[in-house]
Amino acid sequence: MNTIDIKTGIDLFAGIGGFRIALENNGLNCIYSNDYNKYSCQTYSANFGEIFCEDLNNIPAENIPNFDLLCAGFPCQPFSIAGVSKKKSLGKNRDF
Repeated sequence: MNTIDIKTGIDLFAGIGGFRIALENNGLNCIYSNDYNKYSCQTYSANFGEIFCEDLNNIPAENIPNFDLLCAGFPCQPFSIAGVSKKKSLGKNRDF
């Protein structure tokens, strides 16, 4: 049986670090983290010490280190109360 040796991971659209906690709890080294939201970046940085807080579209691929596993969060706005309330206040559909 073949096994895959996974040692490193990156955390894109990182939010406050849920995927990173899972990576580290399973023995992986998170070598790169990115999010664009200012407040998520502040929390992530307070919890883990580093994050690239910039639009991923503006980061050259060669600036992202080689990795074994990519984790990426999905946009939370459709699921959050803030997103629902904002759409409701604008008279927009609240569905995805």
